[in-house]
Amino acid sequence: MYEEIVDFALATPAWLHVLAEVGTDAGLFVFVALFGLAAWRAWRGPARDLALVIAGPAGVVLAYIVSEVVKIFVREDRPCRGGVATIAACPPLDDWSFPSNHSAIAAGAAATLVLVWRALAWVVFPLAAVMAFSRVFVGVHYPHDVAAGFLLGLVLAPLFALLVVGAVTPAVRLARSRLSPR
Repeated sequence: MYEEIVDFALATPAWLHVLAEVGTDAGLFVFVALFGLAAWRAWRGPARDLALVIAGPAGVVLAYIVSEVVKIFVREDRPCRGGVATIAACPPLDDWSFPSNHSAIAAGAAATLVLVWRALAWVVFPLAAVMAFSRVFVGVHYPHDVAAGFLLGLVLAPLFALLVVGAVTPAVRLARSRLSPR
């Protein structure tokens, strides 16, 4: 399946190649902006909502760290090292393929944003899926790398955010009390 996707990708227009390469990283900035917007939106709301916005990126970082640890143990070579022509340059030799960090981050960001702003689900989950697929499209990951990374982020990031929100909520209340005019 990997080679069929990469062959299809190579036959697409050059502007789509650029969009696929740049879009994966640009999508991460979209998630950062959405977290900022969610924080602004939650600022005057319940303290738990703002605490979830703060805990969300921490959950994403945890999912990323877990994906990095899994990479160290699995050590799967990138598919682009097999002599297949790809859109993107192949990452360095010590940058392993399984699971996809981009997919873990994108899915984790989408899932944690939905915890605090459910109406975003129709935007963030498709964005995360397209970002994840783009890693196969440009040739740097196998489909199973992307699926594993997506699942890892989808599960771990919101789980961690929900586990720590109880500890973050009192800090939000304290910060609000100190920042509010007397």
